[in-house]
Amino acid sequence: MITSLSLEERRIALFLAAALALLGWAMAALARHGVMAVHGAMAGTLGLALVFAIGGALYDPAPGPERLGRYYDAPTRFGIGATLVWALVGMAVGVWVAALLFWPEATPKLPWTSFGRLRPVHTTGVIFGFGGNALIATSFYVLQRTSRARLADSISPWVVLIGYNLFCVWATTGYLMGSTQSKEYAEAEWYADLWLVLVWITYFALYIRTLARRNEPHIYVANWYYLAFILVVAMLHIVDNLALPVSFTAAKSFTIWSGVQDAMVQWWYGHNAVAFFLTSGFLGMLYYFLPVRSGRPIWSYRLSIVSFWGIVFFYIWVGSHHLHYTALPYWVQTLGMTFSVMLLVPSWASAGNAIATLNGAWHKVRDDATLRFMFVAAVFYGLSTFEGSFLAIRPVNALSHYTDWTVGHVHSGTLGWVAMIIFGALYTLVPKLAGRETMVWPRAIEWHFWLAIAGTLIYVVSMWNAGITQGLMWRSYAANGTLAYSFLQSVQAMAPYYLLRTIGGALYLTGTVICALNCRATMRAASSPVAGHDRPLATAPALAPAE
Repeated sequence: MITSLSLEERRIALFLAAALALLGWAMAALARHGVMAVHGAMAGTLGLALVFAIGGALYDPAPGPERLGRYYDAPTRFGIGATLVWALVGMAVGVWVAALLFWPEATPKLPWTSFGRLRPVHTTGVIFGFGGNALIATSFYVLQRTSRARLADSISPWVVLIGYNLFCVWATTGYLMGSTQSKEYAEAEWYADLWLVLVWITYFALYIRTLARRNEPHIYVANWYYLAFILVVAMLHIVDNLALPVSFTAAKSFTIWSGVQDAMVQWWYGHNAVAFFLTSGFLGMLYYFLPVRSGRPIWSYRLSIVSFWGIVFFYIWVGSHHLHYTALPYWVQTLGMTFSVMLLVPSWASAGNAIATLNGAWHKVRDDATLRFMFVAAVFYGLSTFEGSFLAIRPVNALSHYTDWTVGHVHSGTLGWVAMIIFGALYTLVPKLAGRETMVWPRAIEWHFWLAIAGTLIYVVSMWNAGITQGLMWRSYAANGTLAYSFLQSVQAMAPYYLLRTIGGALYLTGTVICALNCRATMRAASSPVAGHDRPLATAPALAPAE
């Protein structure tokens, strides 16, 4: 990081690190105790560590002006490392909490080990830690290659990555200490929310500034999807987390929303987090890495643009389908259901476009496990979007809602779509950054692929069966008109499915461990002392312009 900065940039970085240290220790001093004090100490310690690291190298030899003619990939390498760390942490916690549903007596008698505190650590660690770092890291790489331009500056990428990971650490440790805002996608404390806004504004500004400097007149479609992810996630985060702190020296705050308005805002946020965090950004990843790996142009560039606008327009309305049979006005529920069904068209357009891109390259899919990850991701994207539209229909929702069918649907999307495209992108990207043709252990990619497929299918199919069983048991009536099954009986019926879910998650985690070890070994086995360092800017367009 430091050796790639000029002397002036090192001074700016030193100032920012000192500011972080002062801010953190000021938070700790003001709060004195509690969650805010712990988080302040974390930020202060991180700031001091950066001050010593940057200060110690402040007057080391600086790189020459020729660096500006090279892509800046050091942030991408850091982001990949953070992606894998969060994958291991988030998935390990996920396997543990899945096991607790089958072996609840295994919980140690400590508050922070309870299911209620660990479950949001799993969701935040996987969605925001694993998924968010993958999006940031790959977006920096894709932006530069499709624009034929270096990132607009060398400081902002580090502000984004270090700031974002500090937020993720604050969020997960806050859950362990029992501090949340009680949202479905459990959010962090008010000061952490403000911190993320500053980080995200920096991210958006960096992306726009780099696009403005591009040497390629055409803005490749992957950047459309990444920009939609960055812009809309900022809007969602700000609106959903509007809150009034009880005190500026404590983490406690109260949301400004209440009642059915709070429910509507929450699911406007929740489902659009799925749309623009877990869909739009990863479609940007797919539209770059799939053509690169397959050596085939996108089947239809026009279709990718049409599906982009369809996804952007339809998705923003669909959150209310989570609130069928509630106090939300009936017409709003129907609006969400209608747009959810219509959303199937642009979603399948993207999935079909990706699969059609592989025409003429099926032999590569057969032989290349990395490309197979991307193909399976496109298939699961199509399947999970169909299932989402289907579950939004009111009579189907009556059976599925509040059951484990929803859990199966969510993991069909996260394990089958999101994680698979991340792994495909990592196996494409890591060798390029290491200056190698392939990963160090090509055979390990095959093992990872089949472990991931087996884990996903076992997990998702078991949860589908669990959810349908729950829904049918809850709505079964005896001849005298009373419920045929007690709620406890429905819980007992879940035991075999919860065991299978734990096994499926453990298989998936094993594959992720293999991936992390393979990526680490590949980066350590760079082909030369300078391999994997910043490459010269391309002199020709990386990808074809629009049709």
